[in-house]
Amino acid sequence: MSPPKSSGIDLSDDDLDCLSISELEKRALGRMDKQTRDYYNEGADSGVTLLDNIMAYQMYRIRPRIMRDVSSIDSSVVVFGHRSSAPFGIAPAAMQKLAHPDGELATARACARRGIVMGLSSFSTTTIEDVRQASGRMPNALQLYLFEDRSHSRDLIARAKMAGYKAVILTVDTPVLGRRRLEIRNQFRLPSHLEIANFASHATESEVKSSSTEEGNNLPDGYATRAPQITFHTHGPNPTLEWKETMKWLKHEAWPMQVWLKGILTPEDASLAVEHGADGIIVSNHGGRQLDGALATLDALPDIVAVVGRRIPVHVDGGIRLGSDIFKALALGADFCWVGRPALWGLAYKGQVGVELCLRLLIDEFRRCMGLSGVTEVKQIGPDYLCKVGRSGFVSRL
Repeated sequence: MSPPKSSGIDLSDDDLDCLSISELEKRALGRMDKQTRDYYNEGADSGVTLLDNIMAYQMYRIRPRIMRDVSSIDSSVVVFGHRSSAPFGIAPAAMQKLAHPDGELATARACARRGIVMGLSSFSTTTIEDVRQASGRMPNALQLYLFEDRSHSRDLIARAKMAGYKAVILTVDTPVLGRRRLEIRNQFRLPSHLEIANFASHATESEVKSSSTEEGNNLPDGYATRAPQITFHTHGPNPTLEWKETMKWLKHEAWPMQVWLKGILTPEDASLAVEHGADGIIVSNHGGRQLDGALATLDALPDIVAVVGRRIPVHVDGGIRLGSDIFKALALGADFCWVGRPALWGLAYKGQVGVELCLRLLIDEFRRCMGLSGVTEVKQIGPDYLCKVGRSGFVSRL
């Protein structure tokens, strides 16, 4: 028997080659060139944190409740003042045209069709304005690096504000860059037919002179850039950020957009984020691409949720591969989740159609998890629905 329409589980358009995110990953990897595949999927150094992000979800088990009427399930939540069809969004990821010629536009259109929020990387291969237009009624957040030359960041903020973005998300975990061995070995660089769209023709005169005479001097061995281009490797790291001055400047420049901080892993820094006026935080370790050996985001989440005490929203990213992973993160106190690599795999697989497939798989899995757990609204999901697997292999209540 087919499930009732009110359940919202979509079985009508299955891709029989891709019935899960893991299958989507396998299909996508065969369609990427080696440089792109390695760039998207690598973690820093030995990849310990990259793997821990995924494994952390496997240390929890769901405690389902039965004999509840789950004929009508509502998986929607409000984020950035808009209603999203599910409690997750697509995380900002750089240079999406590496995966597919339509790049960020395909991702934005897929999110708009599925009612999902999209974050845009500063280092996108599509402009802020074009992504906003493609996103329709769904809100966008601009992921921001605060460059040492703040004129570039100020320009991005002004453009995002003018285009109608709802938030800027400052990435705070890049005082220096994590060492990604495959990027170095592959001599990673953006192909000549692509550009970092938001910085096209925006280099200053001093940068042009410097890059023409000392190209690569400030980059780790193996990195390269085409002068005078602004790239993540040349401009992303900033060791000068500090709480009081940075937040005061950013909140002034971004208003009336919200200011979020991405890269929080400790309750101490979460408390400082609240103290200095952040509108929200994202518990993140940069997808395992910065400090290898750092906490898995799911492991860091409960202590941060406790210290924030619902004063501001707490989101989480990293390692999400299943709809049940989203359920577990919400049960541990997250208000919302961000999904990164799976969307890139969908993009590489079939462009917009592949991203829509990724979204549908996660939405359907999450809604099914809700129904099988006896939950009809996201706000009902809490720690009572989880237990944890200890080192002994036994499970215990939270």
